[in-house]
Amino acid sequence: MWRFLITVIRRDLLLAARRKGDWLTSQFFFVMVVSLFPLGIGADPEQLRRVAGGVLWVAALLASLLSLQRLYADDHRDGSLEQMLLSPQPALILALGKATAHWLIFGLPLLVIAPLLGLQFALPPDVIGTLVISLAIGTPILSLLGGVGAALTLGLRGGGTLLTLLILPLYVPALIFGAGAVDGILAGMGAEAQLSLLGAFMGLCLLLAPWVTGAALRVSVD
Repeated sequence: MWRFLITVIRRDLLLAARRKGDWLTSQFFFVMVVSLFPLGIGADPEQLRRVAGGVLWVAALLASLLSLQRLYADDHRDGSLEQMLLSPQPALILALGKATAHWLIFGLPLLVIAPLLGLQFALPPDVIGTLVISLAIGTPILSLLGGVGAALTLGLRGGGTLLTLLILPLYVPALIFGAGAVDGILAGMGAEAQLSLLGAFMGLCLLLAPWVTGAALRVSVD
């Protein structure tokens, strides 16, 4: 089971290395959206700090949506998804492997980029640290829930629009807790409560999302 999981992750990472444009688009989108806000709302440091958490988190959600539509679509198109589902391993292992690979390709680079973008919003070092921690906990949620939406809309016409409508409401708790952690530090109230809730939400997603994704994949392929 572990060997199958590692094989799925390694395969997706190798494919991403060969097609850098697919995942670099999401990173470039994230940087552009975040960088445009200081130009639009002005250079007042206090105002920039107030909106920083929400802006960075909303940009991360939107960038995640760009990379989800092809999470299973290419494998479904060339028949490899059906072959993987025919293996003796549970479909939830496949779903967990795909979500993990998606996070390594999409979410992990955000943790590197976010501190640099936080400087544009005049965030102090402790707030930037909290921002990175919230993204480290929250971005796996985006990959896990995104896998559910990608599996449910697999093969459907207009699946990209339907995927957005299905997933965005599920992302709302992560957005509230992640941005709230940054705002809590700025307000001097601490971020422990928000980060704890975000961690609990991630644990819930880790328990449930692979099961739902695996079941949805079998229905979509059948």
